[in-house]
Parts: sequence; C-alpha cells; structure tokens
Amino acid sequence: MESVVKTDSKGRKKVLNACLEPCAIEKGMRLIGGKWTGSIIYHLKDEPVRFNDLARMLGGASKKMIDQRLKELESQGMVLRTVVNERPVAVTYELTEFGRSALHILEQLRVWSESHHLD
Repeated sequence: MESVVKTDSKGRKKVLNACLEPCAIEKGMRLIGGKWTGSIIYHLKDEPVRFNDLARMLGGASKKMIDQRLKELESQGMVLRTVVNERPVAVTYELTEFGRSALHILEQLRVWSESHHLD
C-alpha cells in the first residue's frame, strides 16, 4: 500500500498509510541489493558455474565475499549448490526458479545504469 501525505487546513502534514515495517521495495533490495549479490545472480543466468569460475568472473570480489553471498542466496532459495566431485571437491551453483525471477529486474537495472553512465 502506498503512503500518502495530506495537508490539513492549518498547513500541517500528516502521512496516511505510513510504512510500519519494511515495504516491498525494501524487502526486495535486502534480498538482491547486497554487495556483489546482483552480479552473482546475473553471472549464474545461463548455466551452472563452478565457484572458481564465478570468482574469476567477479574479479573485484574476494572469495570470502562470494562464498558469503552464495550461502545467503542458497539459504533464501535463490541458488542451488551442487557437489559434482568429492575429491578434489568441485561445486557448482545455479539459479533456482525463484532466483531466475530476479533476472528481469537486474537486466533493467543494468540498462538504466549504463544509459545514465553511473559509476
């Protein structure tokens, strides 16, 4: 529900339907707005990716940060972790249907960012 600001006859402002908890946008941003989270989701869009390959794709992110974000995404049901080899351990990550549902938002964000030359 959208908040509305009304002004009474004495010029005082009152907010109707104020957010008393995080709104839908804030909840969505908390889910995909963490540092490197959107980039991780975007790089998993085509196929399962091994951890080290993902780390190479995200050259500026530390492996510790990538591991932390992947664990968060897995716990939220956006990413599926699969062990493909026990020795040496090899793991792939891929998007779930829920994770895929964020791709159009991230694509729009990418286009918006590029069109406005954001740094």
